[in-house]
Amino acid sequence: MLPILSSIADSSGKKKSFMKYFCYQGGLACIGMFWFNGQNVWWGVLCLMLAAIGYVGSLVFYNSYLPEICTEDQMDKVSARGFSMGYIGSVILQMIGFALVIYFTGKGDNTSGPLVTFVLTGLWWMGFAQIPFALLKDRKANHNKRGNYVSKGFKELRKVWLQIKELTILRWFLSAFFFYSMGVQTIMLAATMFGSRVLRLPNAKLIVTVVIIQLVGILGAVLMSRLSGKFGNLKVLSGVVIVWILICVSTYEVANLKEAGHNIEFYFYGLAASVGLVMGGIQALSRSTYGKLMPETKDTASFFSFYDVTEKVAIVIGIFSFGFIDELFGMKNSVLALIIFFVLGLVGLIIARQKQKRVAPVLSNEGA
Repeated sequence: MLPILSSIADSSGKKKSFMKYFCYQGGLACIGMFWFNGQNVWWGVLCLMLAAIGYVGSLVFYNSYLPEICTEDQMDKVSARGFSMGYIGSVILQMIGFALVIYFTGKGDNTSGPLVTFVLTGLWWMGFAQIPFALLKDRKANHNKRGNYVSKGFKELRKVWLQIKELTILRWFLSAFFFYSMGVQTIMLAATMFGSRVLRLPNAKLIVTVVIIQLVGILGAVLMSRLSGKFGNLKVLSGVVIVWILICVSTYEVANLKEAGHNIEFYFYGLAASVGLVMGGIQALSRSTYGKLMPETKDTASFFSFYDVTEKVAIVIGIFSFGFIDELFGMKNSVLALIIFFVLGLVGLIIARQKQKRVAPVLSNEGA
């Protein structure tokens, strides 16, 4: 529904209102998890779904403000700063949550820690959202007369789709983003599960791993932003995708070392640091690259909805493939199979860069 909703938001000029709605839905759903007790399973499922929808929905409109709040030459830096601040905030809240779990567990209560953390997450989300809500502005509607926003939303959606079809470089970048996102998002979602099931690491060490990934992600986002200014976005993204391929191969080898009885904790923490370095970089740089390749338009939410839906469909396919291969051949082979997605993404980036060189050779070196 996001492309339609974002098109309605663009045509009505109420992008911030849509962002507020999804933000509050997600935050309140997080708080609702406080009343989940393990018996009312459907309540937990409902809150999880509403929180996920709130997160995805609010993020589309949040991302779409990027071209409006900075010039093209600032996009990489601003996008990287946004992800860095997000990683810092997540680490702080994670540490608070871990402290609560330890505190309540010490008193013999194994449930209150996570439940209180859900409440804090909802309040944290909605509370810090008040900063952009206060500063960001809604655009004027893209028309003078009032009317049916839904029908106008569909017209906006069709207009954006036709534009994307004509923008060759953007189309190839989206194709590349689709494939390498299958690998990136799957690794991000399955990393701790891999550490637990395949490498059999205890929970305390997995918690350390999560913190390492988040902290190094800050450095990665800033580093990739600076490299893009020197070498160009598409070239740096290609290099980052190659690093992801090496991570997949290394993870497979670490699993083999574990099976052979070796101590792999040092290697696993090294992999976690590597993932964090390229995770923050590829997320921030992908967003700013898309913003640079977009045409000048007022339909920013509509354009970014295509970007977000591309990523979410990639997650579904990536996670399904990962689980399917895990059932047949084991999880370490699932990680190795992700290389296929990264290679396809790399091919798409190379083609996009070649197309860009033909259209604007100067831009390929200095811009996107």
